[in-house]
Amino acid sequence: MTTLLLASALLLAASPAQSAGPRGDDSHAVVVTPAQEAAVDRGLAWLARTQGADGGWTAKIGYKLNNGYNYTADDKGHLGVTALAGMAFLAGGHLPGRGQYGPNVERALDFVLSAVQDDGYITFGGSRMYDHAFATLFLAEICGMTHRPEVKKRLQKSVDFIVRSQNEQGGWRYEPYATESDMSIVVCQVIALRAARNIGIRVPRATVDRAARYVVDSAVTRESGYEMPGYTEIGTFHYQRQVHSRSSFSLTAAGVTALHGLGIYSDELIRKGLDYLAGNLSRFNNQYGHRERGHYYFWYGHYYGVQAMYTAGSPYWEPYFEELRRDLLQLQNQDGSWPNQTGPGPAFGTAVAVLILEIPYRFLPIFQR
Repeated sequence: MTTLLLASALLLAASPAQSAGPRGDDSHAVVVTPAQEAAVDRGLAWLARTQGADGGWTAKIGYKLNNGYNYTADDKGHLGVTALAGMAFLAGGHLPGRGQYGPNVERALDFVLSAVQDDGYITFGGSRMYDHAFATLFLAEICGMTHRPEVKKRLQKSVDFIVRSQNEQGGWRYEPYATESDMSIVVCQVIALRAARNIGIRVPRATVDRAARYVVDSAVTRESGYEMPGYTEIGTFHYQRQVHSRSSFSLTAAGVTALHGLGIYSDELIRKGLDYLAGNLSRFNNQYGHRERGHYYFWYGHYYGVQAMYTAGSPYWEPYFEELRRDLLQLQNQDGSWPNQTGPGPAFGTAVAVLILEIPYRFLPIFQR
């Protein structure tokens, strides 16, 4: 099985045409509701009001610490959140410099471009590889929507940095050039590389090959000989490749989306992962969405979970999105924002919530099958 998966990944690296195309059955497509559109409009309006003069969105810059969030600054523009907010405007059909929120997109782009270092690392205020990947993805998504030549040049530099910083395991960690890897970082880099490659940016096939091996080896399977109820379950993905590393809803969403990003759409690992996500959706939403007021697990898990389900199509996509949509509409604050009690803050929750609700709009390339 692993050999077939790696072969698929190599096909992705060899042929751009293989990286696109519909998956699943669209015969029962999700209908965009007036309440959904109104929530998106209110969310975008809140993001526009709260954008900083430098083009960024202020949020807590920090990192995961067990189930909490340790931050080192809360008075600076947040690179990753700014990239996600910029993509939220793009996914709503707002182009750089054009339309109602065109100026907001342009300022977000200026912020991200200003954070690209000479070696290609995109960082600001102590941000790390998560943020580099989201910034790279934003540049890849906006590249074809702007005539600014520096966008593609700096995008190639940022992609080259991801390639150089990949470790021997085939993955990435919080800091560049780390010897260890984890799934939450790996999926961010994979999706950024996929989006960049789709518009003609150079990505070595060896990078894709090693990343595919890491993702496949992180799956919890019967063959692994390790199953402990409440700790890991068949169909989930480990946080790290070691067999005793934890698994979760969010990590499983990341694992399935990473496989899709590597050009792998049909495999037993994917089916089991999708079944796990579908079966645990309500419990996950109740705990991390409502009870913990938009914990970063909730936003991160659904940012990738909704992409996994959308790519898979029926019968997974429609019930997943419709239940998630109901919960998102209930969670939205009166001012149009969404909560993020544990994590970078409301700009993060709002950007991700809007992106999720905009997936059926199909404006953003990564949201097109």
